Amino acid sequence: MAGGKETGRQKMVGMMYLVLTALLALNVSSTVLDKFAFINESLERANAETSERNARTIAGMKSAAKDKGNRTDDLKVVADAEALRAKTLQLLADMEVYKDTFVEITGGFLEGHEGDKRFIMGKTDYDKVGNYMMPVEENGEGHGENMKELLNGYAEEIQALLKKNGADDQKLKQYHKIALDAEEDPIYSKDENQKGKKWSQLAFDGSPTHAALATVSEFQANVLSFETSALDFLVRRVGLKDITFDQIKPVIMPESRYVAAGTKYKADMFIAASASGLNDKLVMTYNGTDAPVVGGVGKVEFTASPGNYDKEGNAKKQIIASIKVPQGGGTDTTFIDTIDYYVVRPVIQIQSQSVNALYYNCGNALDVQVPALGTSYNPNFTAQGGDAIKGSQTGQVTLVPRGKKLTLTVSSNGNVIGTREFGVRGIPAPDIKVFTSGGEVNMKEGISSREPELFLRAIPDESFAQFLPNDAKFRIAEAEVTLVSGGLGRGSQRTGEKINLRGMKGRKGDQLVIEIKKVQRQNFRKQVEDFKKFTRFINLSLK
Repeated sequence: MAGGKETGRQKMVGMMYLVLTALLALNVSSTVLDKFAFINESLERANAETSERNARTIAGMKSAAKDKGNRTDDLKVVADAEALRAKTLQLLADMEVYKDTFVEITGGFLEGHEGDKRFIMGKTDYDKVGNYMMPVEENGEGHGENMKELLNGYAEEIQALLKKNGADDQKLKQYHKIALDAEEDPIYSKDENQKGKKWSQLAFDGSPTHAALATVSEFQANVLSFETSALDFLVRRVGLKDITFDQIKPVIMPESRYVAAGTKYKADMFIAASASGLNDKLVMTYNGTDAPVVGGVGKVEFTASPGNYDKEGNAKKQIIASIKVPQGGGTDTTFIDTIDYYVVRPVIQIQSQSVNALYYNCGNALDVQVPALGTSYNPNFTAQGGDAIKGSQTGQVTLVPRGKKLTLTVSSNGNVIGTREFGVRGIPAPDIKVFTSGGEVNMKEGISSREPELFLRAIPDESFAQFLPNDAKFRIAEAEVTLVSGGLGRGSQRTGEKINLRGMKGRKGDQLVIEIKKVQRQNFRKQVEDFKKFTRFINLSLK
């Protein structure tokens, strides 16, 4: 939905609607079509809840305006909110008329289920709703154009109402057209198959009745989402979201509750309900030390000292925070709270930037940090069982394993900090796929006996390619193609990734046997190596 905030249920229903729409394109069974009835019912229920919530919001606005003395400006905003509610309810009612019409023109309700949209005669009717809504120039009845005008006109009315109430251009852009022709839609405008289509075609062409009902309910949800967002803006115009705190205490917001011994503890200390008029009069301290106050926020900074570490390597400590607030008449009020924090024993942190395990003869990038050393950290790396290549940024290193395991030693300014042992896994074999000039070959269907050439591609494992793209570059260096007719080989040729079939003179019913003899890989250093122990046989039928 566009515009305002969606509930978790609305998000879930919207996602299910998208999935079922995709399934609909596959001519799915009537059992799956029944799911659209569930989607429509869930959308209608969610829409009803949203509508009730928006009504309560307006009631709250009226109450807030009354509490503030029914000021003229506040009452004008409330009147605009009520006008918006009236427009929304009218549009929702107009959309319900469309849904009733869809049911009527596709046969009405099943006997004994009058009024229940789950049970309709036109469940599997793919034509009548589309014909009813399609443009006249597409031999339809053209009723979709009126719905489009209603939806987009609603968005324009919200823009005008909020602009009158001081909304900026950025806010107004949220209330864009709801019903878009293909050329206006950011997705369909790039799809050649949808080029030139009207909105009603995109929304209703070929839709069974339940899907059409769910589509209209989705548009109603968009309308309610716009209303929710607009009301949220108007609410702030009468101060409904002003918060009055009945409890005030000092708050320390640290960069981290855990800090290594010898490093600085940094945090912001402030009053949770701080008022801008008090910023220059607040007095804040932590453990008896004055905290500079900037913009109502006290700045806390000190060097953490070691403590009695527990078995987890943490030492619990406390800060006593004090904030003095002037109350007028020469009196002050002091708020005090105790905040816990933990000093952490310094440790080495090694994080992988690419993979969770190292791949043999590949460039595995790691990030090795020692937070306790702070800016004095100046690492050097050595590796046993492979190479360690230092990166351009502090802590970055690329490991290239040469055996079954690799041990990394980390030093800083000549001092050994520690070691880490890694297991090494082999590179996953690529998948071999066959293509013609028209695309990938369907191995079950085979190829035409008149096909002039084939192309072989070595496709890397998806996870490996994602983690180490610079090491996942494979090519087929050598292959042998044999034409088999009547169970006998009739000729063969050695080739690489491109196979010339013109001279083989294959006929319908023959077989092509492709043996992949050698695959090569280019690593992150752009060095080419043979992918050892790799053979594949591919059989293709000629038709």
